[in-house]
Amino acid sequence: MEVIDDYGADALRLYLINSPVVRAEPLRFKKEGVFGVVKDVFLPWYNAYRFLVQNAKRLEVEGFAPFRPINHATVEKSSNVLDQWINSATQSLVYFVQQEMNGYRLYTVVPYLLKFLDNLTNIYVRFNRKRLKGRTGEEDCRMALSTLFNVLLVSCKVMAPLTPFFTEVLYQNMRKVLNESEESIHFCSFPQAEGKRDERIEQSVTRMMTIIDLARNIRERHNKPLKHPSVHPDADFLDDIAGKLREYVLEELNVRSLVPCNDTLKYASLRAEPDFSVLGKRLGKSMGVVAKEVKAMSQESILGFEKAGEVTLSGHCLKLADIKVVRDFKRPNGTTEKEIDANGDGDVLVILDLRPDESLFEAGIAREIVNRIQKLRKKAALEPTDMVEAYFDSLDQDKSVSQRVLHSQEQYIRDAIGLPLLPSSVMPSDALVVAEESFHGISGMSFVISLARPALVFNSDAILPLYSGNAESVRCLQTYLLSRDHATLKSEFQAGHGKITVDCIENIPPVDLVLGEHVFLCVGDFRTKSQ
Repeated sequence: MEVIDDYGADALRLYLINSPVVRAEPLRFKKEGVFGVVKDVFLPWYNAYRFLVQNAKRLEVEGFAPFRPINHATVEKSSNVLDQWINSATQSLVYFVQQEMNGYRLYTVVPYLLKFLDNLTNIYVRFNRKRLKGRTGEEDCRMALSTLFNVLLVSCKVMAPLTPFFTEVLYQNMRKVLNESEESIHFCSFPQAEGKRDERIEQSVTRMMTIIDLARNIRERHNKPLKHPSVHPDADFLDDIAGKLREYVLEELNVRSLVPCNDTLKYASLRAEPDFSVLGKRLGKSMGVVAKEVKAMSQESILGFEKAGEVTLSGHCLKLADIKVVRDFKRPNGTTEKEIDANGDGDVLVILDLRPDESLFEAGIAREIVNRIQKLRKKAALEPTDMVEAYFDSLDQDKSVSQRVLHSQEQYIRDAIGLPLLPSSVMPSDALVVAEESFHGISGMSFVISLARPALVFNSDAILPLYSGNAESVRCLQTYLLSRDHATLKSEFQAGHGKITVDCIENIPPVDLVLGEHVFLCVGDFRTKSQ
């Protein structure tokens, strides 16, 4: 009971299902193992659900219609490649769990679920943050949120027999936005693998993550920004990585260009290695002779083998699964390891141009600034729906570098944090600062980031004519508006389609105020209009 009190019955149940007990084998029970299930399964799962709820609420806060999931048939037809991928991965999860439960192989379900949740949080949610936060438009945001909603709903139904309490909690909240739904998740039918599974896109996204991991390893090795990755797998994957998946690789790795290449021998030399674990039992005493011939295969023979899918050596027919083709990097003539380096896993080879590039240096600094802002928001316990403005103050004697970076990377920073990064000099004296922190030695720069609640900005030149030039009336209006709750004032402007009438100030004539002309809800809006 102590374990259940600490971690819950669902966590204990999953721990036991994933243990030797279900195979009638002995188990050395460890309480830490149950905690591992909470950490590796339930926390990522709940975080994905929480991210959905926060951004669904954000739509209403920003004045849009409440979130209602788009019907499943429309979601399945989404043109976004990651929507297609996670929908396919969800159908694969349904199919896998059905097959394993039919065979009573419960112990295989948890590892597969772990991988699925890792993909959901670290690929789909991470790479789609802009869409989920509405940075790419309301329509695209609703499609991404609906896709995430559908994936979470299906995964809850699939796992309900194994995690009945956790899935019920999530379902009871999710069903509030459904037109028709069962009263409990345990009244729902088990999902059927009805949607289309796209094995090609699933494999392409897996390889994309391999490319990103390989490139990161090179960057860590050299501690430098990246420039030009080139990859060398099959034609279908090259088409995907150069098209649908290109933007995700460029953004995640901060690279200028991505050049796919299908000329295997241009940057690599090939060698073949026998898979002893597969061939040993099958070939027996012939293993030594066959292994020698495999290792002696020429590059042309290896290419022919990959194309044909099989090769006969010493009277034995070997398939692709029997031989591992290793691609060793062949550095271009006249270049050094510090200029061009590579990394591969036998399937994909990634080549990076490491020579210095000023624009990538500035982009790298911008990413560091964005990272510090996001961490400061988290440190201040701000929710995604909590609106704040970010201010930047350089602590360096030579401020030209920071000014150049903020100018050249202005659009990237705005897209990443959802608002412009403002100079501290324009922060209103009455601004309420909710978090502030100094940072030193960030790519050779030192600066202060301040987060403040949005503050009203008045265009006195536009308001003055409304009161026939009476400055005292303008001051009274400003005092009144500053006393109002900011969120309520924003809602009134939204309800009035950008206009409100102020007629409640004693001895002051009523006036009609236009948002973006007479008054601005934040400094960022005012600066944008002024520019």
